Amino acid sequence: MKYLIPVLFVCTAAALFCCNAEKEKLSIPYPQPLPDTAAITFLPKLVSSDSFDFNACFSPDGKSYYFTRNENNKTLIYVIRYDGTQWGSPQLTSFTDTAWSQADPAFAPDGKMYFISNRPKDETDTLKDFDIWFSIPLENGSWSAPENFKAINSDSNEYYVSFTAKGNVYFGSSRAGSIGQEDVYVSRLENGTYTTPENLGAAVNTDKAEFDSFISHDEKLLIFASSKRADGLGGADLYFSKFEDGKWTQAANLGNHINTPTRDFCPYISRDGKYFFFSSNGDVKWIEFEALNH
Repeated sequence: MKYLIPVLFVCTAAALFCCNAEKEKLSIPYPQPLPDTAAITFLPKLVSSDSFDFNACFSPDGKSYYFTRNENNKTLIYVIRYDGTQWGSPQLTSFTDTAWSQADPAFAPDGKMYFISNRPKDETDTLKDFDIWFSIPLENGSWSAPENFKAINSDSNEYYVSFTAKGNVYFGSSRAGSIGQEDVYVSRLENGTYTTPENLGAAVNTDKAEFDSFISHDEKLLIFASSKRADGLGGADLYFSKFEDGKWTQAANLGNHINTPTRDFCPYISRDGKYFFFSSNGDVKWIEFEALNH
């Protein structure tokens, strides 16, 4: 079966991200070759190596790129930086502790770096779950010691955060009360405080697993991964839903132009709206955003 993505999906999302990028005067030094209507591997040997590599996350200025690599049965967060001429070699981020796993880097509107880790909250913590953590950028280019995002973490796993322009945060969780194995939740930033996380409901979540949610800056487009759905094409597929008339539309498969017989996950749209990134078959892939309409 061939899936087609509505033109409205492309036009809406591209406009949202491009407007934001124009306001910020963002210019990302994308590496050659650039993709077009077919997905290609992103930065072979640097980001996509012979390891299991995933995630996509550009810094607010577009000059650094953060991703996750699996090493020695742990996931670690690396960064590569653009020196004005080329992208450099991967370096372990200063907030990464190799005694534990870290993954899913994402920037909040205030410049803080959020990620997940199974490190203990304190010396009394015996739960072996993943929580969301954050670090604050320092003047010397490094990061502060990680802090636990207590406002939304539970005693179950939390995964893959994504922020709107207002600071609302979307994430995956297997907490009590979920519809399925994992669900997508939102916590809203109101008067400087995060609200109790809300389940996005049956239009997005099923009795299967929904995770790796990416939200557009204006909170009208959600792209996420799900596994074992009846319309799935592989181990996990990417789906999308739009926020219309005060509710989320029924999620639809992103199609076989993106999804493969393997596991496709970690969706990310560049802040200028030009490229769509996702992870598949142990590598980071990218494609023209407008190609999603093919």
